[in-house]
Amino acid sequence: MTQLEAVLFDLDGTLVQYKRSPGEVLEEAFDAVGCNSLFSVEDYYARYDEFAEKCASMEELRSDCFAALAAANGYDRQRGRAVANAFNEERDQTRVELLPGVSDVLDELSHAYRLAIVTNGAPDAQQQKINAVNLTQWVDETIIAGHDISPKPDPEPFDRALRSLNVTSTATVHVGDSPETDIAGATAAGIASVLVSETDRHKEYTPTYRIESIRELLSLPWIERPAPRDR
Repeated sequence: MTQLEAVLFDLDGTLVQYKRSPGEVLEEAFDAVGCNSLFSVEDYYARYDEFAEKCASMEELRSDCFAALAAANGYDRQRGRAVANAFNEERDQTRVELLPGVSDVLDELSHAYRLAIVTNGAPDAQQQKINAVNLTQWVDETIIAGHDISPKPDPEPFDRALRSLNVTSTATVHVGDSPETDIAGATAAGIASVLVSETDRHKEYTPTYRIESIRELLSLPWIERPAPRDR
């Protein structure tokens, strides 16, 4: 890697987490509608990106996704939409928090490098999360992929981040928790990658580095302590 100039970050599971897990909220939604579990939260995750590409808002995404998941499991599509409505009432996108160590890492890195978020998801929901924890105090650019931009692992959102920051792929690293989207996408864009994971899973996707917590990012060999840059 040449002299590092920029660090890109995934959002969910890398920088922020919900105060209540999606699985907990989904079970509350099933209870509110008065039905058994129509599908699992893993089913929802598996088809999230598919619907993110088609839908302009999180509410529309969940409604269409939950309807399709209900139908796939032999239930009425409208029952799935009713669960989506209950989920939307329970889920507050502002009820997120920074993962441990994130503020310290971003404080230090933002004085030396240009930072950006590259995340998949509905634009309205992702922006609410970013605003809720004031990530804009550290990051220079935000790329929300999956609707107007092809989602990770497509290299398009990474390429757009590079252009926005005016940096090259060889002077950039991407940090994320998903081998399938973050590591595969960064590799496709020619960017070095850091997988934040406690387990060495999905060996078909090979990151440049693997760390168990975001705090370890400051100990990687290409992280230097240059003079603070102008912001």
